[in-house]
Amino acid sequence: MSGLSHTPFAYMNSQGIGIRLTKLQILSGMELTEAVEGSTRFLVPSQDDNSAFPPGTASVFYNRRMEINRDATVVLLMVINPTDYIDAMGASGARGLRVAHECGILVTINDRDPAAKALIEKNIAVANLRNVSVTCEDVNVLLSGHRFDAVDIDPFGTPAPYIDSAIRASRKYFMVTATDTAPLCGAHKKAGIRRYFSFPLNTEYHAEVGLRTLLGFVVREMIKYDVGFTPLFCFSHEHFVRLHLQLKRGASAADKTLDSMGFIMQCPKCPCRVEEKGLMPRLISCNCCGSPLIPVGPLWLGEVSSHEILNGMLETIPCLTLGSKRELTQLVTLCRDELPTSSFYDYHQLAKREKRSPMPFGELLDRIHGMGYPATRCHYLGTGIKTTAPLVDLLMAVRGDSAGE
Repeated sequence: MSGLSHTPFAYMNSQGIGIRLTKLQILSGMELTEAVEGSTRFLVPSQDDNSAFPPGTASVFYNRRMEINRDATVVLLMVINPTDYIDAMGASGARGLRVAHECGILVTINDRDPAAKALIEKNIAVANLRNVSVTCEDVNVLLSGHRFDAVDIDPFGTPAPYIDSAIRASRKYFMVTATDTAPLCGAHKKAGIRRYFSFPLNTEYHAEVGLRTLLGFVVREMIKYDVGFTPLFCFSHEHFVRLHLQLKRGASAADKTLDSMGFIMQCPKCPCRVEEKGLMPRLISCNCCGSPLIPVGPLWLGEVSSHEILNGMLETIPCLTLGSKRELTQLVTLCRDELPTSSFYDYHQLAKREKRSPMPFGELLDRIHGMGYPATRCHYLGTGIKTTAPLVDLLMAVRGDSAGE
């Protein structure tokens, strides 16, 4: 690394852990930064940290805030152990480099930008990685002509234009990130309809709507090839949605996957909602106030994670060096324990509606359990609660009323 000047500085990740970064001035004038994630060191272009969106100021994209996303993928791959893996939209190559170094898997990293390819090749050489190859192709062209055990796409914004080719290239596992949460969650309704062929609604549980809308879109792209899937670890976090899926081949597997499609029927005037399976929603009215229910979807109504996989991840995480170790452990634990209902309630919104001060969360759970219904926290929102209790009983618990009052 001769001819490079070193200026150390620190970056604090989401857990307040200092990640040592070093500025390296390359002779050509391009300034790079050495970053550390997990046990992997790699170079990325320096960013303007005073900008509203620092990753957008660099010549090759690298988002420090996505560290937990990459941590989750590394841990999951250690559990499922695919034979080979492609980081199909590599940018800085951070994800693929980490998979190669920390998981020991045969990795391909692709990016159509020659500058990104050059950066990735430099990182491979510096780290002396022998299990990584680099390509510089349009992602849809590449995935239309090659197959990999695990295919991972992480575009800037919507993944919709790339999902079809990624599915065709996947032998066993398909992984995808979406950062266009506004269209997915219903805040940008028309964009959500155009991209995902689904009617989203901006509800209090919009984070879950976004996750299930993306899953529903993947279902429709996948079943036409007589392929279904089992969700391994799918979650919503901050500004992104992340899916990890195991493919199941055959018409019966596709039919079984399709059986989990449907709608959330939401009342526009009260918190009441019901799940409705199928591809055509019925015109039904709210049991609480009589208003016509609005169909949200079609989207995925099934479970979004595998308990076996999540338990395997929880056993693996303590053995690893991860910047988001505590946060990821909490996330995986919440995902493992939450009920598989397709929506949740914001407990504080319910308390406000009932003109009550929110009681301690544990007390509310105990009250619902005492009524004979299951209830759990959820990973989507700190004040979110999942339960099968009818709304009338849930509101009774929020008010602190006893059953029968």
